[in-house]
Amino acid sequence: MAHDGRPPRRRQTLQAKLPLLLEPGDTDMAAQETEAVPDDRLRLIFTCCHPALAQEGRIALTLRLICGVPTPDIAHAFLVSESTMAARITRAKKKIATARIPYRVPGAGDLPERVGAVLTVIHLLYAVGHTAPSGENLVRDDLTARALDLARMLQGLLPADHEAAGLLALLLVHEARRATRTSPDGRLLRLEDQDRSRWDRALINEADQLIVAALTAGPPGRFTLQAAIAALHAQAPSYAGTDWPQILTLYTELLRIWPSPVVALNRAAAVAMVDGPAAALAEVQALEADARLTGYRYLPATKADLLHRLGRDAEAAEAYRAALALTGNAAEQEFLIERTIQMTRTGE
Repeated sequence: MAHDGRPPRRRQTLQAKLPLLLEPGDTDMAAQETEAVPDDRLRLIFTCCHPALAQEGRIALTLRLICGVPTPDIAHAFLVSESTMAARITRAKKKIATARIPYRVPGAGDLPERVGAVLTVIHLLYAVGHTAPSGENLVRDDLTARALDLARMLQGLLPADHEAAGLLALLLVHEARRATRTSPDGRLLRLEDQDRSRWDRALINEADQLIVAALTAGPPGRFTLQAAIAALHAQAPSYAGTDWPQILTLYTELLRIWPSPVVALNRAAAVAMVDGPAAALAEVQALEADARLTGYRYLPATKADLLHRLGRDAEAAEAYRAALALTGNAAEQEFLIERTIQMTRTGE
């Protein structure tokens, strides 16, 4: 770590993790090392998030090279094919080589232009662990723990950065209810079926303090808005007692500053609770024309839930089958199979 008195180990870590970024003999890593980022892991991420690379390229390369996230999982996070993501990472590496981009440990003055990419890297690292794209378990505890640790360090490093506080708050709220997302036998539980008495109130309260401070400091960014939405869910006495109008308002603002199709889909779920499932279904059907959501399992899954609420269970079963075909996580697969069977029975 930063203050363990072992700078040679830090140099070895950097050289081992960045063999494709540093030209051998180009520079003395010890001479360049700075205490601007006092943690090896976070320093590696800041170093790899070089502003000379396109934003998506630097984020993808950092996730792959520094965080060890497999290319298929990175592709899933970016809503692109594995081949597209592999090509994107390759292009980033080639640009480093052809342009001879100097990869040096950033100083304090270099941090602001890199922090946006670093925030996204940590967020996506947590997202991949929060709901693993494939495998037997819903959650990868190693990734979520690493991302939460990094978020805490980043917020401590940049206490005046309100989005760093927002990201930490967002991860804290997710972490607060992590243990209730599956049943003792590993079955996926929807938010309305989770035992709220088991949620970690200390983490939720810590997140709330961060959110309030960030919201009062100025216009919120996307991580602060996502954290505020998550906190409203966590603070509600029940699923039915959630402040859905406020959540819809926050989603509308989030969509304005971050026009993502995933945000639009999540907003549609809030529309269903405020204006009814028919209004939400119309929005979801419009999103089906967005090529970026092709292969995104939560689009047909959301549609299936809305169709069920409208009493159209045969169509809901078909939508659940479509979601199942796109899902590689065993816990999600089991959940979707159960829902498909239920809808098939009631839709006959």
